[in-house]
Amino acid sequence: MLRSLLRRRKQPLTEADVTVTNTEEISRAVSAAALGNMMEWFDFGVYAYLATTLGKVFFPSSSPGAQVVSTFATFAAAFFVRPLGGLVFGPLGDRIGRKRVLAVTMIMMAISTFAVGFLPGYAAVGFAAPILLLICRLVQGFSTGGEYAGATTYIAEYAPDKRRGFLGSWLDFGTFVGYALGSGIVTLLTALLGADGMVDWGWRVPFFVAGPLGLVGLYMRLRLEETPAFLREQEAEEAAEQHWAGASPEAAPVEDEIAKSARQSGKGRLREIFTGQWAAILICMGLVLLYNVTNYMVTSYLPTFMTENVGIGDVTAQLLILGTMVMVAVTITVVGRSSDRWGRRPMFLGGSIAMVVLAAPAVLLIRQGGVLMPAIGCAILGLLLVCFAGTSASTLPALFPTRIRYGALSISFNVSVSLFGGTTPLIASAIVEGTGDEMVPAYYLMIAGLVGLISTFFLHETAGKPLRGSGPMVETEEQARSLVARSRTEAGRQARDVWLRVRHPGGHHTEESRRPDWWDGE
Repeated sequence: MLRSLLRRRKQPLTEADVTVTNTEEISRAVSAAALGNMMEWFDFGVYAYLATTLGKVFFPSSSPGAQVVSTFATFAAAFFVRPLGGLVFGPLGDRIGRKRVLAVTMIMMAISTFAVGFLPGYAAVGFAAPILLLICRLVQGFSTGGEYAGATTYIAEYAPDKRRGFLGSWLDFGTFVGYALGSGIVTLLTALLGADGMVDWGWRVPFFVAGPLGLVGLYMRLRLEETPAFLREQEAEEAAEQHWAGASPEAAPVEDEIAKSARQSGKGRLREIFTGQWAAILICMGLVLLYNVTNYMVTSYLPTFMTENVGIGDVTAQLLILGTMVMVAVTITVVGRSSDRWGRRPMFLGGSIAMVVLAAPAVLLIRQGGVLMPAIGCAILGLLLVCFAGTSASTLPALFPTRIRYGALSISFNVSVSLFGGTTPLIASAIVEGTGDEMVPAYYLMIAGLVGLISTFFLHETAGKPLRGSGPMVETEEQARSLVARSRTEAGRQARDVWLRVRHPGGHHTEESRRPDWWDGE
């Protein structure tokens, strides 16, 4: 019994175990990560708002409905290669570091998006035009396979434990600012040039903007330092290698050799992810499904749904979604800060229930036409979206330990996005086109809400706690000393409990009578 009790004792923290964060480095990390995500979603915003226009440029022989479906099929194709990008970039980021991989993904995203602006249309080169568009989208999808997971991992590993929700929410703030910037440019150009001008040449302009944005993002990412959590993990691995290098073969148990191999080998990491983290992967995929189905339904499908099915004008529909994105961007950091105070689970739980209840009324309001009713419907969906957007970046990285965090998150995130998130516009538009049922978006959202509700039920609360496999992170030296002091007090109480259970097994005593003679009250 004594041996069992001693094994369960929690060792007190030392000051070396606690990381004190640097405010300047945190600001730089958050800005660089958010800018990369902004670049990714700038492209999504442009593509979503140009869906009808791109259909006329690259698929002119199809009917208007088929043009939209073909455009969204090309949009969805990029998501099918995202898991491949996650398989490549995720484990690589766990081996060589987060910042190097994030620089590579930034370059690939900028080049592929910029190149779309130079593509010839179907009238110029025929069937080669949509093929070239598909290639650019596949490169963009492959690069984003390592982008969001890497950016969330980077911010989470830099953020103090008690502010991880607030700081992580800035990443998705970049998401919606990028979307608003891309969609805003398209809206302005549409108002100035009209539909014909956009088909002739105006559609190219937003993609050209991606070049300068990518250069700024690359410059900021090249100035980043590696995260404290990754550096600690790397130091521990190097120390273990040196230890076993100097030990005799008999001194190294088989388990240690397997663990060492898993840390160093890409295949070993993948094996550990799929065999040891399957529960966390399923939870992650469920939460990602909830967030991304809502996200892509609002940002990518609703503009087309309102113009093609409800009869709302292009500019009006674009302004409605743009206003929704601005609302989300304004409120997202408030949600992130609230998750630090109240917890991640309440945010996901409340949002999931509200999604099941409010999705149908929101879509019904949008179908009323005009401006006021659709604006209210879009606002409802935007408020639901921000519940997940403001919480995901701090919740998802905490599901996995440091040594495999980037890889596990990349794989589970991208598989879920590819199967359920990125296909949302394609599936919704195809079903609406085939059945004529304009309530399909509501049904889709309600199913996502149910999946999110089940996933949240199994989610452990992580607000204010250290990341798995990492030590505590605080903002000041004073907080570090206070944390160490509390840890020593807790360890002393546990030592007292061990002494009491050995001295009086099965006994029930008051607090005073249970204290040993040597106990000093610490």
